[in-house]
Amino acid sequence: MADIRRITDHFWAAPQLSPSDLAEIARQGAVLIINNRPEGESPDQPPGAEIEEAARAAGLDYAAVPITGRPTPDQVQAVAVLLEGAEGPVLGFCRTGTRSTMAWAGVQIAAGRHRDAVLAEAAQCGYDLSAVL
Repeated sequence: MADIRRITDHFWAAPQLSPSDLAEIARQGAVLIINNRPEGESPDQPPGAEIEEAARAAGLDYAAVPITGRPTPDQVQAVAVLLEGAEGPVLGFCRTGTRSTMAWAGVQIAAGRHRDAVLAEAAQCGYDLSAVL
């Protein structure tokens, strides 16, 4: 099972998921998976289509917002729309969970939350974003 970190009640982050993780993630209450990992980033990475198929089979919604490096304003906006539309916890994943957490943090800061509070929430879950945000 993937190392799922609950940044808030509404947003969780994780490193690379496997299709076999999705049923358990649904049982834990997530409603949407956001794949922030670019396709083919690593040879051992499951294809996004396999993750999507397993997510939908488990009753989860699925979206892909691939991020390379820091999220762009358009990527942050895309994640914001997905978070806003989700009626329950959202799990973002990438190779380590950091890019997903950066995207979430960008959404929070753009919405007016204080940067230090957002960074503290991320840090409590093992994501030090202080050098990148």
